[in-house]
Amino acid sequence: MFHPQGPAWWELAVQAFSSTERGYDLLAAKFDYTPYRTPDRVLAPMMAHLGAHIGAGGSMSAALDVCCGTGAALRHLRPLCRDRVVGIDFSRGMLQVAQQKLANAPGDAAVELVRGNVMDMPFDAAFDAAVCVGALGHIMPSEQPRFVAQVARALKPGGRFVLVTAPTPPWWSARYWRGHGFNAAMHVRNWIVKPPFMMFYLIFPLSRVVDLLAAHRFAVTVQPDVFDAPFREMHLVIGTLS
Repeated sequence: MFHPQGPAWWELAVQAFSSTERGYDLLAAKFDYTPYRTPDRVLAPMMAHLGAHIGAGGSMSAALDVCCGTGAALRHLRPLCRDRVVGIDFSRGMLQVAQQKLANAPGDAAVELVRGNVMDMPFDAAFDAAVCVGALGHIMPSEQPRFVAQVARALKPGGRFVLVTAPTPPWWSARYWRGHGFNAAMHVRNWIVKPPFMMFYLIFPLSRVVDLLAAHRFAVTVQPDVFDAPFREMHLVIGTLS
């Protein structure tokens, strides 16, 4: 499950009893050696589909990675842009790792890393595309409309918001019960330990994503069968801002 260079069990325990931001600061140096880092088998086809939407021989001026972490998606996003790619994250530690990892990333666009709150981003109609990968479990249901509104504000008219999610699994499936079991444990942890660590499964499912994007002036395209096993249940969602 974990790479030999990944965190030890006691490091994960310390992270689990920290705040969300502090937990990622602690884990940052070893994050790319955990299963929590979105694999290239998801990122590569995701960016290939975004490139197909741009059109043959085309490119974007600027793109944004929301909750960029250590910059895995930015590495794939940079070759699609002419001018700049921007990553925003609240973890100083994750951004420091991203700065190192992106030093030799392919492409010529300038790379900018911003430490900030994605619920209050300092961007207005600045990007041709925005992506968010592996972070939707941190966006609580009550915050999801504001989150989508912030992404919409950051995009130019006609800009695209690209993300990956899955339909809610049936109640009899193992994935359903694993997800809800993990969520129950997180609720107990957050009831006992302060500050909370906000990370849950199954809270931003496909149907919810489609409804939220449509409510914020996005025309939505959903593409199944984009990813190979073990990610076949994941769907690629592309919202185009009107």
